[in-house]
Amino acid sequence: MYIQVDQINKIGVFKVLQDFITNRIDSEFNGYKQPNFELNYNGVPSPVIAFMNDKNLVTEDVILLLLAFVPHMFPNFLNNIISEFLPQGGEFPEFGGVKGKNHRGIIPTGETALYILGGNDFASRERGLQFILSESKLFRDKVLRIEKQLEDEPLMSGKLILAEEYVHLFLTGKELKPQMSQNFPASLITTDLEWEDLVLQEKTLNDVKEIENWLAYKEILLNDWGMKTKIKPGYRVLFCGIPGTGKTLTASLLGKYTGKDVYRVDLSMVVSKFIGETEKNLSKLFDKSINQDWILFFDEADSIFGKRTNVRDAHDKYANQEVSYLLQRIESHPGLIILASNFKNNIDTAFTRRFNNIIEFEAPGYTERLMLWENNLPDNVELEDTVSVEELAKKFSLTGSNIVNIIQYACLQTIANKKERIQKQYLIEGIKREYTKEGKTINIKL
Repeated sequence: MYIQVDQINKIGVFKVLQDFITNRIDSEFNGYKQPNFELNYNGVPSPVIAFMNDKNLVTEDVILLLLAFVPHMFPNFLNNIISEFLPQGGEFPEFGGVKGKNHRGIIPTGETALYILGGNDFASRERGLQFILSESKLFRDKVLRIEKQLEDEPLMSGKLILAEEYVHLFLTGKELKPQMSQNFPASLITTDLEWEDLVLQEKTLNDVKEIENWLAYKEILLNDWGMKTKIKPGYRVLFCGIPGTGKTLTASLLGKYTGKDVYRVDLSMVVSKFIGETEKNLSKLFDKSINQDWILFFDEADSIFGKRTNVRDAHDKYANQEVSYLLQRIESHPGLIILASNFKNNIDTAFTRRFNNIIEFEAPGYTERLMLWENNLPDNVELEDTVSVEELAKKFSLTGSNIVNIIQYACLQTIANKKERIQKQYLIEGIKREYTKEGKTINIKL
């Protein structure tokens, strides 16, 4: 099957679809043989054509993509074509299609796609069905889908749906980031900081570099080196360490410097007390993410990736099933998955055995604490003469987030009290506040 239209950008990309459908119906109604076409993407580029070129789509996928997109641009597009052949109206069940609640034009269904690809010829329709179900790059990558049909109705009677982010891309030329919802329980996290702002021990930094290497060279490893059939897809890593040691910042920086979006999964929206709902919520998350090359970051992962229990009742049984389902989806996910936990021992060993790496984020020592103090104090405001940063780093075992909180508090107090220098008093108050938050008491003498 081929499409031949010269400079389709100049006459509109939908002219290809119009000609293809018109010729299909004409050949069915009047017995004409459908002519061959050849795609020619000359002229001014558009988002949809750029996408088709980038994905190197075959003809069938081009037709399916345009068919799913056209109602968003021209609501009466399909009605106009059919009315040329049925000017007096009438039924055309072979063509499929449905009406929407508000959309008054024809919304294409899987049946519409089958008719346009194969007409009424059984063998051609069978090839079209096989293409949609197992060969289409667009269906495989979740760009297109067939809406689940109503109960007891034919498989292909559901609407042909173009994913929302691609509708937005083709209409505006801008990528639509998914918003947190029950269907996508994750939010995009970013950072304005740089790698130089992340203070970690050398071993931890080396382990993080290994993740960077996988993100940079995975295609060479899997495809050029032929490892695709020998190793599992994706990369799974556990970040473990007390709060405030840089786990979330590390995930954000990995995304920033490799050009990948990082989504922090909201486990409160994933875990459900109702049987089967947790797996359903996770399925939506992984299905949405599978071909997007995102980084999935499960913070405080203990709540869902924790150790399985002995089965004492039905609740334990289904909780263990949830863990097993997670294990299955994580192992088959082709992207980077980061689990973060305060304690490595809290994570089920079924997961830890399958991690590519377990990275310990240890509490900063004196050298790291000194760097954290120096990096985060304001450059253009001096400290009171009696303050020694070296002494602060030596005496107080604080994490990076603790130190940032203390500096923020001291700076605000300095501004509010119209002081020109950051006072030792404010730093001490900030330190006491951080210890109190963690249920600790301290007697400070500087």
